[in-house]
Amino acid sequence: MADSRFFRRQGPFALSEVLEATGARVADNHDMSRLFHDIAGLEDAGDADLAFLDNVKYVTAFTECRAGGCFVREQFSERAPQGLIPLISDNPYLAFARAARMFYPDPVVVPGISSQAFIENGAKIGEGVRIDAFAVIRSGVEIGARSSIGAGCVVERHVRIGDDCLIGSGASLMFCVIGDRVRIESGARVGTEGFGFAASPDGAVRLPHVGRVVIGDDVGIGANTTIDRGSLGDTVIGDGAMIDNQVQIAHNAKVGRHAILAGQVGLAGSAVVGDFAMLGGQSGVANHVRVGRGARMGGNSSAASDLEGGATYLGAPAVPQREFWRQQVMLRRLARHNNKIS
Repeated sequence: MADSRFFRRQGPFALSEVLEATGARVADNHDMSRLFHDIAGLEDAGDADLAFLDNVKYVTAFTECRAGGCFVREQFSERAPQGLIPLISDNPYLAFARAARMFYPDPVVVPGISSQAFIENGAKIGEGVRIDAFAVIRSGVEIGARSSIGAGCVVERHVRIGDDCLIGSGASLMFCVIGDRVRIESGARVGTEGFGFAASPDGAVRLPHVGRVVIGDDVGIGANTTIDRGSLGDTVIGDGAMIDNQVQIAHNAKVGRHAILAGQVGLAGSAVVGDFAMLGGQSGVANHVRVGRGARMGGNSSAASDLEGGATYLGAPAVPQREFWRQQVMLRRLARHNNKIS
């Protein structure tokens, strides 16, 4: 159970409400008025909680689970223990996420501007905005309705923030245009100057970056992530993209709609990540390289050349997963052969 000092739970919700919100279904007749009070993991759930099974490694835990209901694929539903209602879904984790948002929706912004915030003349603050202590809002800034600016944030001149955005404490925003319902976590840096220079016999000559960062709607940006502004054009983050903590996105990179970038991913200058692509932790994309729509890169992989969409890639340099595993088998055989010779 979540700590009530930090998280405010909604509900309870009837089974009928859960099914409607998540798209799950039940195979047998059940009391649609049965109430659920919370969410929990398989091992911790009680009879008033909802859990989920999305990995075959945890089937045994599912068969011993004491939850009142559990999101599960149909092939496992018959293994549910007595008293547990299988909530059948083709994507149990997605259904569980939707249920979790019922119980723990985003907190409502409490409007108010701290007397310790510094707001320059010429800034435009929308209705219902919250600005916490020691935030700095420069002239020309526009902040949309119901957005929240955390303590110690710095929003530089002429930055535009849309409606219903949440900017975490200590973040800094410059040279950027941000859509609606964007969540930027603490310590993120958006619009910083990129790593661009020309080499000369006398040393590096820094290239001024005169582009922007353009962020679409419903984007999530993790803590301590850095997104550099474009050098000439813009760095662009598409609608619905989800970017984890400590990600580096260089100048002029393009991140497609609903793409997912896990922790410590690095995109070099002018890299392009297609719509719905998924990049595992610590993977990287070289400058001017394109990752196609719906492509998936495993953790620690590296795209040194363009990757076609819809496939899964592993390794450095990244290759299709079947080729990667074939290479691994060949290397093991070669190693065993060398050991025999020596």
